[in-house]
Amino acid sequence: MTDVTHILCRIESGDQQATEQLLPVVYRELRRLAQAKLRNERPDHTLQATGLVHEAYLRLVGPKENSPSWNGRSHFFAAAAEAMRRILVEAVRRKHSLKRSGRHQRIKLSDVDAEFFGHDAKLLALHEALEHLDELDPVKSNLVKLRFFAGMTQTEAAEALGISLSTAERHWAFARAWLKTEMDG
Repeated sequence: MTDVTHILCRIESGDQQATEQLLPVVYRELRRLAQAKLRNERPDHTLQATGLVHEAYLRLVGPKENSPSWNGRSHFFAAAAEAMRRILVEAVRRKHSLKRSGRHQRIKLSDVDAEFFGHDAKLLALHEALEHLDELDPVKSNLVKLRFFAGMTQTEAAEALGISLSTAERHWAFARAWLKTEMDG
């Protein structure tokens, strides 16, 4: 049993000190995942890897009554990837909701450079397509989340999902094609 798995078991049994011990053990890995995800974001993105890690961590080990049970290291990091994805999507939605408020001047879309909104729109389109894929095939959806949002390799994602590498490769090929079709409309 890894240190992370052992600490997660202690957290589930109500050990408050274990919660304090978890962050130092997983911090470097969570930061690597956050940096991998933010590397794909636009340069002026307001979230930094440290802030993303801290927000995701708070969501993962929040108040005891809301704290989920963990099935080990893989489950924890899969949940971390999902938390980071949700944080990024919420940030994009907040940003765009401010742009739609009544105190801003309206302009025609034809006057706006498509590149300006391109990345945020793609992230929201991916989020909606992933929600739909999750309804159809949760394993493929989780594979995409681990690869895209957590920055895991194919091998790491396959291990986290408990599937073979060849199955992960087939799922990845299918999911990419399905998402492209779904996002292109």
